[in-house]
Amino acid sequence: MAKKVQTKSTEEILWDSANKLRGSVEPSEYKHVVLSLIFLKFANDKFLRRRQGLINEHKDAFLEIPEFYQAENIFYLPEESRWTYIIENAKQEDITLKVDSALKTIERTNKSLEGALPDNYFSRLGLDQSKFSALLDSINNIDTLKDEAHDIVGRVYEYFLSKFAIAEGKGKGEFYTPKSIVNLLAEMIEPYKGKIYDPSCGSGGMFVQSLKFIEKHKGNKKDVSIYGQELTNTTYKLAKMNLAIRGIASNLGSKAADTFADDQHKDLKADYIMANPPFNLKDWRAENELTDDQRWAGYEVPPKSNANYGWILNMISKLSQNGVAGFILANGALSGGGEEYKIRKQIIENDLVEAIVILPRAMFYSTDISVTLWILNRNKKERTLHVNDGTKNYRSRENEVLFMDLRQKGEPFEKKFIQFGEEEITTIAGHYHNWQQIDWEETYQNIPEYSYSATLEEIRKKDYSLVPSKYIEFVNRDESLDYDEQMQILQTDLKDLFQQESQLKEEVSNVFKTLGYEL
Repeated sequence: MAKKVQTKSTEEILWDSANKLRGSVEPSEYKHVVLSLIFLKFANDKFLRRRQGLINEHKDAFLEIPEFYQAENIFYLPEESRWTYIIENAKQEDITLKVDSALKTIERTNKSLEGALPDNYFSRLGLDQSKFSALLDSINNIDTLKDEAHDIVGRVYEYFLSKFAIAEGKGKGEFYTPKSIVNLLAEMIEPYKGKIYDPSCGSGGMFVQSLKFIEKHKGNKKDVSIYGQELTNTTYKLAKMNLAIRGIASNLGSKAADTFADDQHKDLKADYIMANPPFNLKDWRAENELTDDQRWAGYEVPPKSNANYGWILNMISKLSQNGVAGFILANGALSGGGEEYKIRKQIIENDLVEAIVILPRAMFYSTDISVTLWILNRNKKERTLHVNDGTKNYRSRENEVLFMDLRQKGEPFEKKFIQFGEEEITTIAGHYHNWQQIDWEETYQNIPEYSYSATLEEIRKKDYSLVPSKYIEFVNRDESLDYDEQMQILQTDLKDLFQQESQLKEEVSNVFKTLGYEL
């Protein structure tokens, strides 16, 4: 029987080419190189198709008029910024300058791309010319329009963003939230219509998955509008590019800016908020700054030592009358004293907390701690969603909070990470929605070691702690144990064993060398 040959996907082939740039360029740098080139190829393919359409319609006089492209949501490309021109000059010594010039020209010609593309980036990096040319050849082989239904370019972007986040490691992957977490969040808060906001939008993944959710449930993408903000300039550009290639109109503010110090959406009232803000951000404001900010009117001023509750109050202030927010925070925000305790108590008493969901460890590429998904609801009363695949009636329980523990859920991913599968996401979201149903007495039940619906009075008795293990019934596990801490200890022990094994191998090897043998 003939041996089955495994063919690599487009994403994998490109990743292999991009990896050849490593050594001279850090992952945090070459992601912008690769993704900008893919954008350039994609924009070129759409431009050429539209151009051929104009020729077929005998409209040759309009071939160089940008409006005839932009009207079809296609970027107009002057000749020196077209991919064909780049490839013709791929072996020239000044190829990086030509790529920089192409990107600058495209941005200048298409107002919707203003501030989105790297500026004089390629020539500054000192890229190895032969490796760069090889990467251009690899990208040249992609037919970005071959299977538009499967969104080849979008898939490549998604794949690369996750791979870059993994490659960059701890402290560097904040711009990317793993897709399965975003999918779970979207399935739970269901962002069908209205304004969607992300105060720390990174590369725009929350928005992309939100619109995929709408498509999956046969909704209309035109029913939502996108608002976001991002601090880091290169990531801000990445987000604009990520959204542009998918034809997603957005308002990410006029520039990259600090959400706290320079709010780009001061008057926004969002229907849905989806966010993964930086965990435990320290010194996010000076001692006497932002003390009278309207975003925390009615609450204590969030402590400058940790921004977690600054993010929470920022999001609460942006919610519309019926708005719902879903976001990720480190577990430390669930309990603790001082100003955070007072803010948390007030949020609970204001009946804004709808669900607290603790996630498994090792889901994020930048940290291996367990984190929590929060859902806040401005209006815990009956609401009806009219969507193309049916009408849903929900009535969140007033003065109750659903606690869920997902630490035993998930499946292995990339050997050392955990992710949720599609069926698992459907099951988890379904459990949450059953709890929300008008006839919840018939559809929802507390499940030991998994979920518990706590009343406001129960939460008061626990001194306003939002730690799920204080409410969920445990049968086969000791509720008093800190399982995250235990897992950390086990991982440390395992790491020590590997180190001991490595040392032992080295000692054995040295002994054999002493005896004149080579292992």
